[in-house]
Amino acid sequence: SIFEKFLNLFNFYHIIKAGSVFIKDTLIRGTKEKGEKKMAEAKVAYHVSKRDNDGREWKVFIQGSDKVIKLFKTQKEALDYALSLCKNKDNGSYVMLHGLDGKIRKY
Repeated sequence: SIFEKFLNLFNFYHIIKAGSVFIKDTLIRGTKEKGEKKMAEAKVAYHVSKRDNDGREWKVFIQGSDKVIKLFKTQKEALDYALSLCKNKDNGSYVMLHGLDGKIRKY
């Protein structure tokens, strides 16, 4: 009958509509999750200072870590490298430059 055809079309329409809402909701939630991960990435403070044990080389390390990222012969090389790390992060990371006495000179 015409009523049954109408009812079938009506049910089909609601199934499709419900499916698109589900897909739309999933896509929105997926975008938020990606956004949250990106926002969770914190600023990093890179330090440039003289190496502790011999004082002949300059080291670049992350604040709060004992691990040295890289060693350099000059302070300028170490500073340039740390600045390039900040530029690549593009999240507000910064460099803290220590002098020969270990005190922070500039950031």
